Amino acid sequence: MKYLKLLTPMILLTVVTISRAQTTAPTITDEDLKKYAVAMDSVQDMQEALNATITEMVQKGTVMPVPRYNELFKIIGDETKLAEAKAKPEEVAFVKEVATKRTEETAKISATFQALAKEYVGLKAFNAIKKSLATDQALKEKYDTISKELDAKGGE
Repeated sequence: MKYLKLLTPMILLTVVTISRAQTTAPTITDEDLKKYAVAMDSVQDMQEALNATITEMVQKGTVMPVPRYNELFKIIGDETKLAEAKAKPEEVAFVKEVATKRTEETAKISATFQALAKEYVGLKAFNAIKKSLATDQALKEKYDTISKELDAKGGE
């Protein structure tokens, strides 16, 4: 019993020390922040390219005008509404084709994003930066500066 009384404060001290070590934010280096910015810039470029591709498909599509596409896109999953809108089979097929393209390319972007986070930036650094950007104004300003430099250079 005597040893237990002596060990209890030591155990508590160890638990507190471990807890503090786990909650202490890891050091974010300028290199980590730059890698994070490059990764985010790359994903943003991919998303913009996808949006341009989808826009071009819709605008240059000969099946229907853009307003008709927009109307059918909103109801593509509802057979009753498609019937009410008098959607032709080729219109439905085109909207589904565009949706499939969007889904496939979004999956590629997601896979690239995950790979960049894991292999290029590192998950620990990525998560620390993402979390810190929401609360650390100085880090956010540094990140914004790096992002603007990347935009000015056209990415890396």
